[in-house]
Amino acid sequence: MLESEVIAMRTGSEPATARSPLRMRLWLSLWGMAWALFGLVAFAMNGRPGWAAACAVVLLLAVVDLCVITYRMRQGPHYQPGRDVPPYEPDHSNGRPRGPGPGNDGGRPGRGRNGAL
Repeated sequence: MLESEVIAMRTGSEPATARSPLRMRLWLSLWGMAWALFGLVAFAMNGRPGWAAACAVVLLLAVVDLCVITYRMRQGPHYQPGRDVPPYEPDHSNGRPRGPGPGNDGGRPGRGRNGAL
């Protein structure tokens, strides 16, 4: 692995500082559902069936998204971590990639399973 390919390791504080976008998606889905319902009624009353159908599709997508969001939120802290979920233990290595484990040839050409040349 080249030095430029090394990926930064996690610090371990992400679960404590990150917030799930599910609550934001919930409110955006409700907002979209309200406007799609308003558009569906308004276009249906004004005799615009094409636009009413488009609003009905958007309404259907918002309802499906709302169902997925509530399903994931009810699954608990695995999908919606809160402050009571502890952060991961940070990696205490020196930042360099680790070598191959025991029994591996390290990708060197000419080495077999038992390390013979």
